[in-house]
Amino acid sequence: MPVQRGYRQACGVARGLDIVGERWALLVVRELLLGAKRFTDLQGALPTASPNALSDRLRELTDEGVVRRRQLLPAGVRVYELTAWGRGLEPIVVALGTWALATPPTTEQLFVSADSAMLSIRTFFVPTPERPEVTLRIELADHGSAGVFGVRITSAGAEVTHEPPEEPDAVLVTPTDALLAAFGSEDLAELVAAGAVIDGDPEAVRRLIAGTRVPAPTDPAPEQRPRAGR
Repeated sequence: MPVQRGYRQACGVARGLDIVGERWALLVVRELLLGAKRFTDLQGALPTASPNALSDRLRELTDEGVVRRRQLLPAGVRVYELTAWGRGLEPIVVALGTWALATPPTTEQLFVSADSAMLSIRTFFVPTPERPEVTLRIELADHGSAGVFGVRITSAGAEVTHEPPEEPDAVLVTPTDALLAAFGSEDLAELVAAGAVIDGDPEAVRRLIAGTRVPAPTDPAPEQRPRAGR
């Protein structure tokens, strides 16, 4: 007989974990926040997830109404995307990620997916009122075609999509780690020294980089951390 899983509690937290608490589930949601993806795209973004585990999560999230499958016409390519209800998980995913930034990553936590890096822009960009709107094409050089994005900076924030503008104010081609390291800086020299190439208006790139203010790890003292068994 199949093993019954779940917390069997009416609490909203328990019910939520019954839906998205399995390994890789929330990371699948993270990867779909910027738009639909093929199975192979998800594999590339979650390289340590086995194909079986990824298939299981997609099936479960689809059954629960968080994700849906559709075919792109006319090619008939199957993609996965969040439902309207599934998109409601974005503030939860963002809040969890922001909370975890208080502690530095371990030596094993090195990989950053393209969408994760670009979600940092959408989440942490601080807009400047009364500045003109600018658009950028961002190419994360180490992610190939999966690393191409469009960014539109407005007085309200930064909009990020997988569809770059046809005539952007600036094009930034950069290694992902160089982009992450540059966030919050007014000086583009280190970004360029790390291998980035800027074409077009450098002020648009500077505005993007300086305005993306990702919280730095605080690495709480041992006495502030929960002790084992508590």
